[in-house]
Amino acid sequence: MKDMKMMDHIVDHSIAVANVAVFLCFKLKKIYPQINTPLTLSAALLHDITKTRSFETKEIHSQTGADILSDLGYPEVGNIIRQHVLLDSYASQTPVSEQEIVNYADKRTLHDKVVSLKNRMEYIQCRYNADNALEERFRMMITNTLALEKKIFDLLDISPDQLAEHVKQKIRKEDWT
Repeated sequence: MKDMKMMDHIVDHSIAVANVAVFLCFKLKKIYPQINTPLTLSAALLHDITKTRSFETKEIHSQTGADILSDLGYPEVGNIIRQHVLLDSYASQTPVSEQEIVNYADKRTLHDKVVSLKNRMEYIQCRYNADNALEERFRMMITNTLALEKKIFDLLDISPDQLAEHVKQKIRKEDWT
């Protein structure tokens, strides 16, 4: 994070995404013990590793972040980072995966707060689709993320509306910067 000169608000967002992801890992491990929490945590913390520079370079930060982590010898982390915006596959009948957890955690985190999926999707649409050039892509993202939310929360003893009150701050900025 320091080496990539990530802006403070992006670091804060990444930590909040990591907190949501770790919470979901702990809840889902009861059903899927194979979930790799340290891998999920690493990918969640680093999912926006090239976001700061992308403002200037206009690069696709999910791909360049994946490339950096893969080049550093962490291809599993890179694969999850690559899919944090758009998953390769949305399959309802498969076990919940680390990439699905990070993707969903990012979709529920606006800046450094856990918000409803509706609020986050509205923000994404306003921020990144001001001229409606990506309208079909956003409709697909919303549909797929709602299906992912159902896949995850059908397995849990809490509802999506209760996520924010259950996620506790376990990671602090001071721990990682």
